[in-house]
Amino acid sequence: MQLGLENKKKTMWAAVLGGLALLLVAYQFLPMLTESSSPGSNAQAAAPAPPRVSATKVGGKAAKKLNTENLDPTLKLDLLASTEQTLYQGSGRNIFVSQAEEIPTPLKNGMANSKKAEEQRIYVPPGPPPQMPIPLKFSGFASKPGEPKKIFLTQGEDVWVAGEGEIVNRRYKVVRISPTSVDIQDVVNSGPPQSIPLTQG
Repeated sequence: MQLGLENKKKTMWAAVLGGLALLLVAYQFLPMLTESSSPGSNAQAAAPAPPRVSATKVGGKAAKKLNTENLDPTLKLDLLASTEQTLYQGSGRNIFVSQAEEIPTPLKNGMANSKKAEEQRIYVPPGPPPQMPIPLKFSGFASKPGEPKKIFLTQGEDVWVAGEGEIVNRRYKVVRISPTSVDIQDVVNSGPPQSIPLTQG
Protein backbone atom coordinates (compact mmCIF):
# COMPACT_ATOMS: atom_id res chain seq x y z
CA MET A 1 0.00 0.00 0.00
CA GLN A 2 2.87 2.36 0.63
CA LEU A 3 4.02 2.01 -2.92
CA GLY A 4 0.92 3.75 -4.23
CA LEU A 5 1.37 6.76 -1.93
CA GLU A 6 4.98 7.23 -2.97
CA ASN A 7 4.02 7.16 -6.65
CA LYS A 8 1.36 9.83 -6.05
CA LYS A 9 3.88 12.08 -4.29
CA LYS A 10 6.32 11.67 -7.15
CA THR A 11 3.72 12.49 -9.78
CA MET A 12 2.61 15.56 -7.81
CA TRP A 13 6.21 16.85 -7.62
CA ALA A 14 6.70 16.16 -11.29
CA ALA A 15 3.52 18.10 -12.13
CA VAL A 16 4.61 21.07 -9.97
CA LEU A 17 8.09 21.15 -11.51
CA GLY A 18 6.66 20.84 -15.03
CA GLY A 19 4.29 23.74 -14.38
CA LEU A 20 7.18 25.90 -13.15
CA ALA A 21 9.17 24.99 -16.24
CA LEU A 22 6.26 26.00 -18.51
CA LEU A 23 5.95 29.33 -16.69
CA LEU A 24 9.68 30.05 -17.15
CA VAL A 25 9.53 29.21 -20.87
CA ALA A 26 6.45 31.39 -21.34
CA TYR A 27 8.15 34.24 -19.46
CA GLN A 28 11.20 34.00 -21.78
CA PHE A 29 9.27 33.85 -25.06
CA LEU A 30 6.30 36.11 -24.21
CA PRO A 31 8.06 39.43 -25.12
CA MET A 32 9.08 38.04 -28.53
CA LEU A 33 5.56 36.86 -29.29
CA THR A 34 4.00 40.20 -28.36
CA GLU A 35 6.46 42.20 -30.51
CA SER A 36 5.99 40.06 -33.63
CA SER A 37 2.20 40.03 -33.25
CA SER A 38 1.82 43.85 -33.26
CA PRO A 39 2.25 45.18 -36.85
CA GLY A 40 3.05 48.74 -35.79
CA SER A 41 6.20 47.74 -33.89
CA ASN A 42 7.97 46.36 -37.00
CA ALA A 43 7.19 49.50 -38.98
CA GLN A 44 8.56 51.65 -36.19
CA ALA A 45 11.74 49.59 -36.00
CA ALA A 46 12.31 49.74 -39.79
CA ALA A 47 11.63 53.48 -40.13
CA PRO A 48 14.76 55.64 -39.73
CA ALA A 49 14.86 57.88 -36.73
CA PRO A 50 14.42 61.59 -37.47
CA PRO A 51 17.59 63.64 -37.15
CA ARG A 52 18.09 65.03 -33.71
CA VAL A 53 18.66 68.74 -33.43
CA SER A 54 20.28 70.01 -30.28
CA ALA A 55 20.38 73.69 -29.51
CA THR A 56 23.24 75.20 -27.56
CA LYS A 57 23.47 78.84 -26.64
CA VAL A 58 26.57 80.60 -27.90
CA GLY A 59 26.77 84.28 -27.07
CA GLY A 60 23.01 84.53 -26.42
CA LYS A 61 22.04 82.93 -29.78
CA ALA A 62 20.92 79.34 -30.30
CA ALA A 63 23.29 77.42 -32.57
CA LYS A 64 21.87 74.28 -34.15
CA LYS A 65 23.95 71.13 -34.48
CA LEU A 66 22.72 68.51 -36.91
CA ASN A 67 23.32 64.88 -36.11
CA THR A 68 25.55 63.18 -38.72
CA GLU A 69 23.73 59.84 -38.59
CA ASN A 70 21.67 60.65 -41.70
CA LEU A 71 24.64 61.32 -44.05
CA ASP A 72 24.54 59.38 -47.32
CA PRO A 73 27.41 56.82 -47.38
CA THR A 74 27.04 55.91 -51.08
CA LEU A 75 30.09 56.27 -53.31
CA LYS A 76 29.78 59.00 -55.94
CA LEU A 77 31.76 57.75 -58.93
CA ASP A 78 31.33 60.90 -61.03
CA LEU A 79 33.14 63.00 -58.40
CA LEU A 80 35.95 60.44 -58.17
CA ALA A 81 36.34 60.40 -61.96
CA SER A 82 36.58 64.19 -62.11
CA THR A 83 39.33 64.25 -59.46
CA GLU A 84 41.32 61.57 -61.30
CA GLN A 85 41.42 63.74 -64.43
CA THR A 86 43.04 66.72 -62.70
CA LEU A 87 46.71 67.22 -63.54
CA TYR A 88 49.27 68.72 -61.19
CA GLN A 89 50.83 71.87 -62.56
CA GLY A 90 53.70 73.08 -60.43
CA SER A 91 54.89 76.62 -60.06
CA GLY A 92 58.38 75.82 -61.35
CA ARG A 93 59.97 75.96 -57.92
CA ASN A 94 62.49 73.23 -57.09
CA ILE A 95 61.31 71.72 -53.80
CA PHE A 96 64.65 70.01 -53.26
CA VAL A 97 66.56 73.30 -52.95
CA SER A 98 66.52 74.94 -49.53
CA GLN A 99 67.22 78.43 -50.89
CA ALA A 100 64.27 80.78 -51.13
CA GLU A 101 63.58 82.21 -54.55
CA GLU A 102 64.14 85.92 -54.93
CA ILE A 103 61.24 88.00 -56.17
CA PRO A 104 62.16 89.72 -59.44
CA THR A 105 62.47 93.46 -59.08
CA PRO A 106 59.98 95.45 -61.17
CA LEU A 107 61.30 97.86 -63.78
CA LYS A 108 60.23 101.49 -64.14
CA ASN A 109 57.49 100.66 -66.62
CA GLY A 110 55.97 98.09 -64.21
CA MET A 111 57.20 94.94 -66.02
CA ALA A 112 59.39 92.50 -64.14
CA ASN A 113 62.91 91.82 -65.29
CA SER A 114 62.34 88.26 -66.45
CA LYS A 115 65.88 87.69 -67.77
CA LYS A 116 67.45 88.37 -64.37
CA ALA A 117 64.80 86.23 -62.70
CA GLU A 118 65.60 83.32 -65.03
CA GLU A 119 69.31 83.68 -64.34
CA GLN A 120 68.67 83.56 -60.62
CA ARG A 121 66.45 80.48 -60.93
CA ILE A 122 69.14 78.39 -62.67
CA TYR A 123 70.17 75.74 -60.17
CA VAL A 124 73.85 74.93 -59.92
CA PRO A 125 74.45 71.64 -58.11
CA PRO A 126 77.05 71.81 -55.36
CA GLY A 127 80.44 70.32 -56.11
CA PRO A 128 81.83 67.25 -54.38
CA PRO A 129 82.78 67.70 -50.73
CA PRO A 130 86.42 68.63 -50.11
CA GLN A 131 88.67 65.62 -49.83
CA MET A 132 90.22 64.96 -46.45
CA PRO A 133 94.03 65.04 -46.55
CA ILE A 134 95.73 61.67 -46.07
CA PRO A 135 97.45 61.69 -42.64
CA LEU A 136 100.49 59.65 -43.74
CA LYS A 137 104.02 61.07 -44.06
CA PHE A 138 106.54 59.86 -46.62
CA SER A 139 109.80 59.65 -44.64
CA GLY A 140 112.23 57.75 -46.88
CA PHE A 141 113.08 54.71 -49.00
CA ALA A 142 113.37 51.19 -47.62
CA SER A 143 114.63 49.30 -50.68
CA LYS A 144 118.15 48.42 -51.77
CA PRO A 145 119.40 49.03 -55.32
CA GLY A 146 118.04 46.45 -57.77
CA GLU A 147 114.98 45.65 -55.59
CA PRO A 148 111.41 46.94 -56.15
CA LYS A 149 110.84 50.40 -54.68
CA LYS A 150 109.68 50.40 -51.07
CA ILE A 151 109.12 53.40 -48.82
CA PHE A 152 108.64 54.27 -45.17
CA LEU A 153 105.23 55.74 -44.29
CA THR A 154 104.48 57.03 -40.81
CA GLN A 155 101.41 58.17 -38.93
CA GLY A 156 102.15 59.31 -35.41
CA GLU A 157 104.22 56.50 -33.85
CA ASP A 158 103.13 53.86 -36.41
CA VAL A 159 105.55 53.02 -39.24
CA TRP A 160 104.79 50.99 -42.40
CA VAL A 161 106.99 49.72 -45.22
CA ALA A 162 105.10 49.48 -48.52
CA GLY A 163 105.66 49.19 -52.25
CA GLU A 164 103.56 50.24 -55.26
CA GLY A 165 100.10 48.60 -55.26
CA GLU A 166 100.18 47.71 -51.55
CA ILE A 167 97.61 48.93 -48.99
CA VAL A 168 98.69 50.62 -45.75
CA ASN A 169 96.61 50.78 -42.56
CA ARG A 170 93.78 48.87 -44.33
CA ARG A 171 92.79 52.04 -46.14
CA TYR A 172 95.52 53.78 -48.16
CA LYS A 173 96.87 52.34 -51.42
CA VAL A 174 100.35 53.29 -52.67
CA VAL A 175 99.74 54.14 -56.36
CA ARG A 176 103.12 55.49 -57.56
CA ILE A 177 106.50 56.12 -55.99
CA SER A 178 108.72 58.90 -57.39
CA PRO A 179 112.10 60.15 -56.04
CA THR A 180 110.57 63.20 -54.31
CA SER A 181 106.94 62.19 -53.55
CA VAL A 182 104.48 59.32 -53.41
CA ASP A 183 100.88 59.16 -54.74
CA ILE A 184 98.48 57.55 -52.28
CA GLN A 185 94.76 56.90 -52.76
CA ASP A 186 92.11 56.57 -50.02
CA VAL A 187 90.29 53.35 -51.04
CA VAL A 188 87.53 53.83 -48.43
CA ASN A 189 86.37 57.19 -49.82
CA SER A 190 87.57 56.24 -53.37
CA GLY A 191 88.85 59.73 -54.07
CA PRO A 192 91.63 60.68 -56.48
CA PRO A 193 95.24 59.96 -55.45
CA GLN A 194 97.00 62.59 -53.37
CA SER A 195 100.68 63.43 -53.69
CA ILE A 196 102.64 63.33 -50.41
CA PRO A 197 106.11 64.93 -50.58
CA LEU A 198 109.24 63.40 -49.06
CA THR A 199 109.86 64.87 -45.60
CA GLN A 200 113.40 65.00 -44.28
CA GLY A 201 114.13 64.15 -40.67
